Amino acid sequence: MNPDMLNTETLKSSLNRTVDKLNGVRPWLRWWLLTWAFGRTVRFVRTGRVRFEYLSEERALLHIPNHKRVQNHIGSVHAAAMALLAETASGAVLGMNVPDDRVPLLKSMQVDYLRLAKGDLRAEATLDATARARILAEEKGEIMVPVKVTDESGDQPIQCRMLWAWVPKHRK
Repeated sequence: MNPDMLNTETLKSSLNRTVDKLNGVRPWLRWWLLTWAFGRTVRFVRTGRVRFEYLSEERALLHIPNHKRVQNHIGSVHAAAMALLAETASGAVLGMNVPDDRVPLLKSMQVDYLRLAKGDLRAEATLDATARARILAEEKGEIMVPVKVTDESGDQPIQCRMLWAWVPKHRK
């Protein structure tokens, strides 16, 4: 299917429509409401207290504070919480692009721990126009979603590779 011929408005995901509805709300409340709504669907996100700062079809920016609930034995953000943050950011940007008749699934996650994280963490995941067009055009497929995790110093305590797939919701 030619991506130029797709009616992207009718293919918007429910997550995308939710973000659209929240665009008229004050920014601090918008991101709080989106975090709350996302956490109702993906409960572990709520457990880890991951917070949305920005979400569009092109980019997701999330953070996780270095609080007791997600700390390891040395007071840094736990390795599993770092992976949760990266997975949530990459899944959210993918979810903005996967139509409702398909299901996004994490297929593979590689996380390389480079150094001790300092303070709060941020994850930024992106999808370019070519990737977004592919997701809309292909009934099922897979894609590597780039995600970068940084700490308060601006350095990357981890490097990630998140391979996501999408499949039809109801198989024939």
